Amino acid sequence: MTMTVRPKDRLLFEGADWDFATLQRIHDACEAIALGELGLDVYPNQIEVITSEQMLDAYSSTGMPLFYRHWSFGKHFAHHETFYRRGMRDLAYEIVINSSPCISYLMEENTATMQTLVTAHAAFGHNHFFKNNYLFKLWTDAEGILDYLDFAKGYITRCEERYGETAVERTLDSAHALMSHGVHRYAGKTATDLRQEEKRQQERRAHEEQMFNDLWRTVPVGKAKKAGDIGLEKRRAALGLPQDNILYFLEKSAPRLQPWQREILRIVRHVAQYFHPQRQTKVMNEGTATFVHYQIMNRLHERGQISDGNFLEFLKSHANVVFQPSYDDRRFSGFNPYALGFAMMQDIQRIVTKPTEEDRAWFPDIAGRGDAMAILRDVWANYRDESFISQFLSPNLIRQLRLFHLYDDPEQAEGVLVSAIHNERGYLRIRRQLSREYDIGWTDPAIDIVDVDLAGDRRLLLQHIVMNGCYLQESDTKLVLQHLADLWGYDVLLQEIDGSNTVAREHTASPRKIVQ
Repeated sequence: MTMTVRPKDRLLFEGADWDFATLQRIHDACEAIALGELGLDVYPNQIEVITSEQMLDAYSSTGMPLFYRHWSFGKHFAHHETFYRRGMRDLAYEIVINSSPCISYLMEENTATMQTLVTAHAAFGHNHFFKNNYLFKLWTDAEGILDYLDFAKGYITRCEERYGETAVERTLDSAHALMSHGVHRYAGKTATDLRQEEKRQQERRAHEEQMFNDLWRTVPVGKAKKAGDIGLEKRRAALGLPQDNILYFLEKSAPRLQPWQREILRIVRHVAQYFHPQRQTKVMNEGTATFVHYQIMNRLHERGQISDGNFLEFLKSHANVVFQPSYDDRRFSGFNPYALGFAMMQDIQRIVTKPTEEDRAWFPDIAGRGDAMAILRDVWANYRDESFISQFLSPNLIRQLRLFHLYDDPEQAEGVLVSAIHNERGYLRIRRQLSREYDIGWTDPAIDIVDVDLAGDRRLLLQHIVMNGCYLQESDTKLVLQHLADLWGYDVLLQEIDGSNTVAREHTASPRKIVQ
């Protein structure tokens, strides 16, 4: 590498030290490149510097700046702190919040070089992705989330004062256990305007109580009537069944919940919905931010705004971020989303600007288009991990990453089948199989509430459609069903339906008697 002497008057900083004036210069320099050269569109930035203990605290409460209290957050804090103090785990250089303004938390221990990297990564890379990706537009309210969290924190605190910490903790425990089944997964619903939630809370409570009472007051009871007296379709329609958003159903229809408990379920549900797009875009989100910080840091170095020494520090950190252990490495735990996402972004840039004949055959719509940033901005806006990989993972990158597909059939004793190699059919199979690893419709259990015995014992019936022979884990199912029964107030039955459409397994739970 040729070392270049940089004029000191052009450098953003010298050495490792920084102050807030330095952070302002860094932000402005990154912004000029991000907006002027890369064409990014971002929320206003709010950058805050925090200590390692504050970073550990943010870890424990899902990274949010405002959050209600719960014992599990303290448990997570103690866990992370123990590993960090023993030198067994590093902390993230930053945490970024999907809000407007977009809040980026920077560790005060970072050097000036690392503050530049994380500003480019979070304040512009993640920020652009949050603002423009269709999933975040559809399901999250960046302008209202902070006000809503402030409302949620205050509301739960008031509930603790009025109804007791133990009662609120029990409700939160059960809601958290069902949090992964508390999101709307399909289009048709619209994102909630979180800024209006506190204003609507009182009128919503009165309306829902009236609707709830009307529904359950008309339920036939007693020996004179049977469950068959109510038509199946009419019964399901009255309760909005089938329903895969379990927390939503409980909030609206659980017969024994108090109004304050329904509001807590709603709070947990909104938090789960807020994080739902992040689960579906981990590779894309981190790949976007890594690609952006790589572009900005290189531009700053080319312009003489960071020195060769600081640039080498950046390259070392960047190499660690995108490091991908081999499958036979003891450190391997799956694909590093930073590595896979960044590699795919760079590969798309190559296809757009310097395509091969193979690229033109596989990607005729983008190969040779010339404007890589325009293509990437379009990709960042309109895809999620599953569709991104299934559409843009190229044969060139498959070879570069040495990907292959193994099929291990437990019923076959001969060994493991190599089901996809580096040929045209193999590329398609590898791409399809890898994309499925990021498809939550394929990896998450499909569980629906399908019926309620209104006229009998009010037992709640759920069904799990078994995919690829993957049944629910017995011990976890028992614990989660117990929380579900506690919220519902009556027995619950979960059936696991196999490929032949028959009930293969059943799990039951009854509500616990609460001693006040």
